Amino acid sequence: MEMTNLSLASDSKGNYANCDGTLNRNGGDSGEVSVPLSRPGKKTAHVEGDELHRLRDRKFLLEDRKRLCALSLGTALLGILLMIIHYEICPYMYEPGTNTALFINCSISLSTGCLLIFIILFHHKDIMLFVIDQKQVDWRIAMSSHRVLVITVELLVCVIHPVGSYWEGGLHANSSSSPPLCIYKNQGGALMNMELLLSVLMFLRLYLVHRAILLHSKVLLSPSYRSIGSLNNINFNFRFVLKILMIKYPARTLLVFILFFWVTASWMLTLCERQNQATTGHMHTAMWLIAVTFLTVGYGDVVPNTSYGKVVCLFTGVTGVACTAMLVAVVTKTLTLNKGEKHLHFFMLDTQISNTIQHAAANVMRECWLLHRTKPGRPRGNRAEHRRHQRRLLDAITVFRHQRLKQKQLRDYVSDMKELPKMQMTMCNLNDNWNNSYRELKQRILSMEQKLDELSRCFQQTSELLSQVLCTRNPESR
Repeated sequence: MEMTNLSLASDSKGNYANCDGTLNRNGGDSGEVSVPLSRPGKKTAHVEGDELHRLRDRKFLLEDRKRLCALSLGTALLGILLMIIHYEICPYMYEPGTNTALFINCSISLSTGCLLIFIILFHHKDIMLFVIDQKQVDWRIAMSSHRVLVITVELLVCVIHPVGSYWEGGLHANSSSSPPLCIYKNQGGALMNMELLLSVLMFLRLYLVHRAILLHSKVLLSPSYRSIGSLNNINFNFRFVLKILMIKYPARTLLVFILFFWVTASWMLTLCERQNQATTGHMHTAMWLIAVTFLTVGYGDVVPNTSYGKVVCLFTGVTGVACTAMLVAVVTKTLTLNKGEKHLHFFMLDTQISNTIQHAAANVMRECWLLHRTKPGRPRGNRAEHRRHQRRLLDAITVFRHQRLKQKQLRDYVSDMKELPKMQMTMCNLNDNWNNSYRELKQRILSMEQKLDELSRCFQQTSELLSQVLCTRNPESR
């Protein structure tokens, strides 16, 4: 849903134009050398002046868009916070005849109106950026069907908020089992369910978080990132920023997301379950249910009773499976040895196996000698000792063969690890050689074409000279 127009032209920060047509670098320091914007000539100076104004307007639009994104996110969070305060203090502070509920509901509606204005202004700045990037085209060209659909969906998502009137309400009966829920005067179950649904759907405004992370990320603000990314056709969207965050700060990113999702889903489940006065209407019970559902354990001691609560638990289970997969990938990457650690480990392991093989070989030689000494018929021959040393000899040979096989497997694995970089280097060298040969062949072909062109011109000149000589001799012969 994000429409981000990126260009290297916006990275010219600190550049401004003086009245005499010069450009000062490094923030306009008067001690720096002033570089003329253009060569003498009215037309060239006019074109470069328009380009400088375009870059300046684009920079201001980028800053305004970032500011509007922050204001939109703050307003959305304010509306969600007011909605939570309304539901939490309603059963305890609202009394018949007071206007506290009316004030909070009006504040929610007012924040929703401000959010819609900020969203419209944000997309207006985005369209103006498109117009500037395309060098002053008509703004109606930017209004594609996709952009219109995105703006419409955003406005529909942001306009959702509860609009009930609680200032003449009371408390739900039997408030001992779970926190009470405010009800309307003469309200019905369908109206209550609609208010709960609108309140839960207000959390869809959190989609603005990914836009704020994108526009305020160091990746988007870094000129080096944007320059190299533009040369390599990299699309700077939220997916790219999220990948960088997962690579640089994997544990921190997952921890923040899991904690935020846990608290948010627990409160949503509490709100959905209060209308039935169930045990899951308590915050601590809802947090336990969300935790066991997120971890895909499901003890079954606590279950949701409402349809909205079941939907929240279903979404929690799906999110838990995705987060568990990412967590496994992060832990695997953390526990994996790097190249130097692998070389050290395999070297020490090979050394230990070599020492074991030497001891096994020494045991084989010793048992062979002792077997020869205790052979029956010799002066110190003993059949029992002979059989014992023969058994020890077979055990020593078995240990020796096992260690040799283990060493062979280890060295084969290490050689495979070493051969892979060698193969990559060989392929890179072959690719470089092929490229060099291709360039040399191309140069030779070009030189041959030039020589052929010269030969054709020489033949043409020679034919012209011969024709002229023949024409001059024909009259003389006549």
